[in-house]
Amino acid sequence: MEFTFDNNIPIYIQLLEYMKIYLISGTFKCGDKLPSVRDFASTFKVNPNTMQKALSELESMNLIYTERTNGKYVTKDQKLIDKLKDEYAMTLAKSYMQGMKRIGLGKADSIKYLERIDD
Repeated sequence: MEFTFDNNIPIYIQLLEYMKIYLISGTFKCGDKLPSVRDFASTFKVNPNTMQKALSELESMNLIYTERTNGKYVTKDQKLIDKLKDEYAMTLAKSYMQGMKRIGLGKADSIKYLERIDD
């Protein structure tokens, strides 16, 4: 998988967002052991220190934790992951609605467009 980074946003912030999506989408489930910092860095083609910074942010948000000598794991708190997913979904929904309002469409019309999308 190829990852593209925006030069205007710090890479560790972008990595943090990718990782949040992995957590809320179920790519990594509660209690899963995460790949090593070096493996993640290799996957994303970034410096391990940059990857570590993103993982440290996730840890400060209690989304992951470290077991000494055993590595990093996804939180076992499913409610925390569900809350993050809800917040992320609301952000996307608000962004969609703002775009639709800019072109003169209200909620009812916006929902009609959503219903026309093939999954």
